Amino acid sequence: MIFKHFLVFCLLGLLYSCNTDTLDEIENPITNLDSDIPPNTATNSCDFDISGVQKNETIVIDCILDLKGKTINLPENITLAFDKGDIINGTIIFASGGKIAGELLNSKLALEGDVQLIDPVFKFFASRWDIIEGTTTTEIALDNNKNLENLFTYIKRLGGTTFQIDKFDAFFEITRITPPEVFFRASDEAINIPSNFTIRMTANTFFRVFPAEEDKKNGAIFAFNDVDNASLIGPGNLVGDRDTRAYSSGDVGETGSHLIHVRSGRNIKIDGVNFVDGSKGAITIYSQGFFSRPNTNYKPSTMVTIKNCLFKNIRRMAISVTDGREIFIEDNSFENTGQVSQSSDGGDVGYSINIEAARRRDDNGVLEELQKVFNVYVRRNTETNSRSGFITVNIGQFTTVEDNIVGTRISYKLANNTKILNNTLKADGIGLESWAIFASGTGETVFNNEVGNNTISGYKTGIVVASNEAYIHHNVVDNVAVGIQLSRANNPRIIDNKITRANKGITAMNTFVKNALIKGNNITTIDGFHMFFSSLNLENTTTQSYQLNVISNTFFNPQKITISNAYGVTFTENNLIGGIEIGNSTNIEVSENTKIQPDESDGIRIFGTNSNVRILNNIITKPTGNARFECINNNSSNPNEITIINNSCN
Repeated sequence: MIFKHFLVFCLLGLLYSCNTDTLDEIENPITNLDSDIPPNTATNSCDFDISGVQKNETIVIDCILDLKGKTINLPENITLAFDKGDIINGTIIFASGGKIAGELLNSKLALEGDVQLIDPVFKFFASRWDIIEGTTTTEIALDNNKNLENLFTYIKRLGGTTFQIDKFDAFFEITRITPPEVFFRASDEAINIPSNFTIRMTANTFFRVFPAEEDKKNGAIFAFNDVDNASLIGPGNLVGDRDTRAYSSGDVGETGSHLIHVRSGRNIKIDGVNFVDGSKGAITIYSQGFFSRPNTNYKPSTMVTIKNCLFKNIRRMAISVTDGREIFIEDNSFENTGQVSQSSDGGDVGYSINIEAARRRDDNGVLEELQKVFNVYVRRNTETNSRSGFITVNIGQFTTVEDNIVGTRISYKLANNTKILNNTLKADGIGLESWAIFASGTGETVFNNEVGNNTISGYKTGIVVASNEAYIHHNVVDNVAVGIQLSRANNPRIIDNKITRANKGITAMNTFVKNALIKGNNITTIDGFHMFFSSLNLENTTTQSYQLNVISNTFFNPQKITISNAYGVTFTENNLIGGIEIGNSTNIEVSENTKIQPDESDGIRIFGTNSNVRILNNIITKPTGNARFECINNNSSNPNEITIINNSCN
């Protein structure tokens, strides 16, 4: 019996020492991962029998060792190293301290006992395992799913921490129940990635969803299911069945499969992966149990990072978050989310990212948060051509949307502590005829939301404010029909924004605005109105007591400020090129403005029937455009309701 081996134990009086440098070279061979050709290139049969090996030996396999169905028991501290060879057709049982090269593992070799991989990085070759590539049947695709998940578990049990895949292209059946499961759960039927484990792919790696039947409404290729410290690293490709599956006639836009489920995942990383053609979405993040019900064994998803990924042609939405905290969505690219494709509609929602926790009120009106999402960071992403928009924070807390390049829209609704900061929004697609940022939502759970330092251009409307306590500041809004629109807003602060090339700078029409502060803004309009407040606060006696305060703003170009059929507007300490017109309004004050410089209009024109209108201490430049124009033209039908004191006309 001849062994090619290195003695790794040193007895008293041993005449030769161990050469660890040479051992490292054999244990870590350089292999070619550019193709699916395993490095097991030896063709000669081994001429030794490992059943007689002594403890503490290293055996280098440089030949094909056929065990011929036998079970071999090895003594302590045996290492099976790799040098182009293979071991097949049998079982090896290690006593203790066993080690084996990952290159020797295959579906025809069973390992038992105490054995670990020499190298924790395992290199996968499909041809060595019971996983079938290419077009196949649903049964084989289901076996692929089961066999790959079992292989992950097997490699981890052997001490593997990284599973490398290069050239690979296979289908996986993800919509069928497999024993011992009784009820379908997508995160169970997916390929589960274990804790403390990393999958690494290359651009040659393709995981494909086997096309589902029409009544199948859920599924995922991979799942991080109640695990810690697990990663999926690209480049690599997860391809859905969007245009190859069957859709039921009763589909309301929700049918389909995801590509990844994160269910109660902790410290999860998804990095550099390409997601294409997901039929229900790409990634969904949620948690086991319910936040408001600890007896459901609630385990929140925590510290989930999705970065450097491509999401392309995903139906419905690319990423959804319904429960979790410390979620990082960074440096990704989103293209064509929710758009109609050649064989399917866009599904419901249509946003690239949707944050929406489930909650409800009981019979007494008490809010119950069944799910909770907070501390989500969406940063440095690029988005184009989503059907509805880039991100909507429907129900969430402490979400930061920052430094993204957006072609469509951003919105929040039933949210608090949302920060939309430093984004660049340049309209394409839906944005050309719509708004860029929509701050909406009222009620006790909507407060302390902020939209600041964003650059917006090319939209019909820049920012819509229809919520509680919105702080809109230092935004640059250019080339729009309306810069900022107020609608049913409570306590908004519109401060230090710059609006240029707008038809209307700031508007509030057919609505109410409660206790608004509009201060320090610079507005340049073209052939329109600097501000247009019409049919404002008319709704009832409560709204008629509301106040909108316009203070210390600068208006360029000779356009107008219009206040018509409005209650409760104060216009003070502003610098205005253009004139002001007030008609059929109540509780209006125009005072202490440092410059009102009209051209083709009166400085201040009052018309219709008004009540409690005060014009005080303004510096007005005499109009130059036409002799009929006046500094103050009080044409009200009830002039006794108009107070005009201490205004200059130069």
